[in-house]
Amino acid sequence: MAHSGPASGLEPTAPGYLDVLESHAVFVMREVAAECQRPALLFSGGKDSAVLLRLAEKAFQPGPIPFPLLHVDTGHNFPETLEFRDLRVSQLGADLRVALVQDSIEQGRAEDPGPGQSRNRIQSVTLTDAISRGSFDACIGGARRDEDKARAKERILSVRDEHSRWQPDRQRPELWNLYHGRVGIGEHLRVFPLSDWTEIDVWRYIRREDMALPSIYYAHQRQVIQRDGMLLAVSEWVTPTPPEAAQWLSVRYRTVGDATLTGAVRSHAYTIEQVIAEIAESRVSERGATRGDDKFSESSMEDRKREGYF
Repeated sequence: MAHSGPASGLEPTAPGYLDVLESHAVFVMREVAAECQRPALLFSGGKDSAVLLRLAEKAFQPGPIPFPLLHVDTGHNFPETLEFRDLRVSQLGADLRVALVQDSIEQGRAEDPGPGQSRNRIQSVTLTDAISRGSFDACIGGARRDEDKARAKERILSVRDEHSRWQPDRQRPELWNLYHGRVGIGEHLRVFPLSDWTEIDVWRYIRREDMALPSIYYAHQRQVIQRDGMLLAVSEWVTPTPPEAAQWLSVRYRTVGDATLTGAVRSHAYTIEQVIAEIAESRVSERGATRGDDKFSESSMEDRKREGYF
């Protein structure tokens, strides 16, 4: 298996450390392209999906990426990530498909949680419908095992049934990097080429590749409120209610999702070197510190994955 590096944050000494991670991820993408009829790559404009996109470029260059990009859009996006998404799609001439959670609500497929409430959970319906419409038999995503204990249980090629449900006892062994890509009628794969990567691995790769990212990942001044132990950006979906008070702080984002429940962290890390140093010193995972759906959800990540969540 690909080595994921030390948890201490110290620079790894093994030669070719990032090359091993990259080579394995590229191998996984090529295997999926060879074994599956209609794959798609999930691309939201976030850092992990940006790395996935770079790996897809490398896997298939000098030709184009041979499958579409898919974004499940909650409608509660940070504008920086949407701008970056559209820029990268334009640069690559890629085929972007956008599946809107708002459409699922209007079609009666999902219940509107109400103004200012997270749409994170109901995006599973939108994703499942998009997979069905596109007849996708594999969806490549940027989830990593270090993010959550449920994601740590995932295989790199994870089988979903005809209802997009994850069943841990149906997962296949993956010995010696041998993968089984066959699926039954109505089933599909969720594919995780970054499974063995850590947050700091991702940032070191971004540094090595000199990759652009949305500015939201670096320290900047932003108006935020303190709510449920998180710093939420003031927006059309998040407004102060007494006794909350908006304040301008120097912050950045470690992970980006639905703006109603993705918190910022106080930071003065304006460069990639400063970001890497900051992560190396952190003792809290990126999702554990800043994602309200993980901290306060009534159901665990594992329960949501069984319902079709990515």
